[in-house]
Amino acid sequence: SRPEPGGRTAPLRERAAASAGPPPPCARPRAPRPCVMSRASGYDRHITIFSPEGRLHQVEYAYQAVKKNQNVTSVALRGNDSVVAVTQKKVPDKLMDKDFITHLYNITPNVGCLMTGMTPDARALVYRAREIAAKFKDSNGYEIPVHFLALKLANIAQVYTQHAYMRPYGVNTMLYSIDDEAGPSLYQVDPAGMYMGYKASAAGTKDAEAINALEKVVKKKLDLTEAETIQQAIGALQAVMGMDFKPSDIEVGIVSKSRTGFVRLSEEEIDSHLTAIAEKD
Repeated sequence: SRPEPGGRTAPLRERAAASAGPPPPCARPRAPRPCVMSRASGYDRHITIFSPEGRLHQVEYAYQAVKKNQNVTSVALRGNDSVVAVTQKKVPDKLMDKDFITHLYNITPNVGCLMTGMTPDARALVYRAREIAAKFKDSNGYEIPVHFLALKLANIAQVYTQHAYMRPYGVNTMLYSIDDEAGPSLYQVDPAGMYMGYKASAAGTKDAEAINALEKVVKKKLDLTEAETIQQAIGALQAVMGMDFKPSDIEVGIVSKSRTGFVRLSEEEIDSHLTAIAEKD
């Protein structure tokens, strides 16, 4: 800057701007458009920041990870004396060994788990669940009740929505067991830490359609024996996907009063149930 005749000092940039006159219309800053979504304001960049609508976008994205990551749909149905979980089995690479692809896990010998979503996250959460169950049995002398295990996993998931250095698990968890007091029990835990008991539940790519199909099954108030529960669950998933499954296309896990602990059905057993479903139709 240099001194002016009046003794004041004006910055060169201010003098240049004054001499240039007002900016042309094309150079003037535009007012923000009202239709800009919250993500444009950066509300989806941090898991701990609420948007003006009261939403946590990163948690909502975790739900989308469950839907879109593996592109599978899973269902579970509670019967009179059993709980059945059915999910699609997709081998992403022809060179992979299909025996290493699974969404069904044991938490304890009597508690089964169906994970839908990101496989690495599912494995990590399963190991957390097994650790919780083992510590509970070591401290109390009896196996952890399935409703308490669901609560513990939901607490973990909820904490992961509160800290900026964490992200939610991108999985939906279904836990099922024959409880000593409540009988057949089915619980679902979502990425936000919400957990509830269910008569039937669904998760994955076509979860909305699967829920509608399961609602029709529940409304019929059928006598859901073990075999009928398996066939209704498989039939509901077939109806949603619009295809007839082969035994290698699905996984079926079951807990039942007539069986010891959590059991995965073999392809031969699945084939017999698929044949029974085809004969009904």
